[in-house]
Amino acid sequence: MFGKIFSKKTSTPAVKSSNETLSFNEIEQLIKDSLTHYNSDNFPQGVLLVCQQFSISQKNNKIIINLTMPFVCQGELDVLAQTLSESLACTVSINVELAIKPVRQFSLDKTKEGSTQGSLPQGKVANIIAIASGKGGVGKSTTTVNLAYALIAEGARVGILDADIYGPSIPSMLGIKDDKPSSSDGKMMTPLYANGVYAMSIGFLVNEADATVWRGPMASSAFNQLLNETDWPELDYLLIDMPPGTGDIQLTLAQKVPVAAAVIVTTPQDIALIDAVKGIAMFDKVKVPVLGVVENMSYHLCENCGHKSHIFGDEGGKQMAEDQETHLLGQLPLDIAIRQDADFGESDIIENSAGEIANHYRKIARNVSAQLFLQCDSASPLTAIITTRT
Repeated sequence: MFGKIFSKKTSTPAVKSSNETLSFNEIEQLIKDSLTHYNSDNFPQGVLLVCQQFSISQKNNKIIINLTMPFVCQGELDVLAQTLSESLACTVSINVELAIKPVRQFSLDKTKEGSTQGSLPQGKVANIIAIASGKGGVGKSTTTVNLAYALIAEGARVGILDADIYGPSIPSMLGIKDDKPSSSDGKMMTPLYANGVYAMSIGFLVNEADATVWRGPMASSAFNQLLNETDWPELDYLLIDMPPGTGDIQLTLAQKVPVAAAVIVTTPQDIALIDAVKGIAMFDKVKVPVLGVVENMSYHLCENCGHKSHIFGDEGGKQMAEDQETHLLGQLPLDIAIRQDADFGESDIIENSAGEIANHYRKIARNVSAQLFLQCDSASPLTAIITTRT
């Protein structure tokens, strides 16, 4: 990835000769050139083109780069800082401050039924992202929880809304299934808080052993109440853990919630891919952008010999993403640690932030955040500029 970071000029070592080193102004210019020419999927035209504020300072033998960015990218830029440190023969650190804004603007409109469309909950949530799948059992809820933790590890403020009214699993996965939401005014519910994540679920309101036997309209109404009658704090992202399929709740989401984009979770198995394609088609019909596909249970890595086994098929999610002209946001292994964390309400991202599993999820989190900005925000460098001739 870093083979073409530096131009011929920026490949110059920090030492001019055995007795003469680069001045701060020269180092500053080298860093600017490097950030300009750096290229990746999330920075297709360099870092500085999307950077909102940029400054460089020097303290002793350490160079500090301060960036204000519109999407999470700390993990990727940490690797870039390490490369710069090796090239400049001094310690370089990159500090990222986030300035995440809504990628889409909505106005308040009255529908024929008299309901209000287009308003984010209390105006405090910047971007709503639906995490969906065509069928159950592909690890969508597990992916939602770990994606939330990964976004937080990258510096974002995140909430989760459990929209699976019939089978809520978010309370157990967050380790707070016995907790109940409170209310400060008797009208709005206060979301529960676990390891940095704000969450609301029907599972907090009904007994775990009780079955939720509701018809579609009742389930859709409950979902709407959970979203709009929760006193969400200031959030960069609200992840909605969608129920599988393309039913009433999905339509309610599309019609009454200003969702910014969707992410599709699937396994490489053909049966799962068929339903995942239907999920993409549904979001296309309701004009919700699909950021890409997360291929879960992509492979199993043997603990003893390291052999990689493609139990559910090989590269199915990648091929589907290519066929549907969307992005492959990441591939996750079939790992017993992920299953155990979900069952016990824990997360490897918290317990082992530098581990392989955490790195997988943090990379996906960066891809989701960056693609949301690049594909949907009018400030994106990929947005076409329309000019008129007078």
